[in-house]
Amino acid sequence: MLIVTGATGRLGALIVDRLLERVPAERIGVSVRDVDKAAGLAARGVRVRAGDFTEPGSLKHAFEDAERVLVVSASLWGDAAVAANSAAVDAAREAGARRILYTSHQAASPTSRFLPQPVHAATEEHLRRQGVPYTALRNGFYTATLQHYIGAALETGTLAVPQDGPFSWTAHEDLAEVAAAALADDADGTLDGVTPPLTAPRTLDFAGVAEVLGRLTGRAVAHVVMGDDEWIEAAVAAGMPRPAAEFSLTMFTAARDGEFDVTGSTLESVIGHPARTVEEVLAPVVGTR
Repeated sequence: MLIVTGATGRLGALIVDRLLERVPAERIGVSVRDVDKAAGLAARGVRVRAGDFTEPGSLKHAFEDAERVLVVSASLWGDAAVAANSAAVDAAREAGARRILYTSHQAASPTSRFLPQPVHAATEEHLRRQGVPYTALRNGFYTATLQHYIGAALETGTLAVPQDGPFSWTAHEDLAEVAAAALADDADGTLDGVTPPLTAPRTLDFAGVAEVLGRLTGRAVAHVVMGDDEWIEAAVAAGMPRPAAEFSLTMFTAARDGEFDVTGSTLESVIGHPARTVEEVLAPVVGTR
């Protein structure tokens, strides 16, 4: 059985949808914290079981009969995230999975300035030590992240953010296709071990994002660089909790160091079509505002 965790989340749900195009529903199981939210999957014939990374005992039942398990990284920070991801990896090994997959990031590194990346690096290392064939999907930066930053720009015509750098913006939909392919069949070993960067073919900084917004809206959108402390105070004043603002700032500081200035051809090779552009992803978002 092919097991997908976090199957009611944005990425996990898309992965299951793509997987259902490749294999019969009875071969797919999902591990979710709230089984009621996965009722639609159950109706399609997918096995739905409760599982929570922070309650490792629940994963034994959720991962039963696992052939392959995809661990979608926990939505936690720091040591808690490493512990949760590691518990899921351990449970997959104990369930007898012949391959364990993990949604990592192209910038995974213990020395990254962006806080999720040391978590990914630690999880990859834990995965490597299990003695089981594995795949660490080095995903590009989710394009959907931009939705957290463009709202004010669409209202005011100014995209005001800290100094940044190029990002490997990549669509959830494309990454879901890659993950489904890795789960269902990777006969040539393209996605064995730590993968090459799974990204769209071009990077874009926030100045470029402002240009995209201008094309989509038909009016000029200015890109303004704010000081780090100034941006945090403005974000907090606008309602963002200070810890979240400080966390978000690390994305910009890592970008200005070039951590996300990476592209690769593997994603397009696996999915067999051009990757979605930033403009294609943002167009429907802009259209609803």
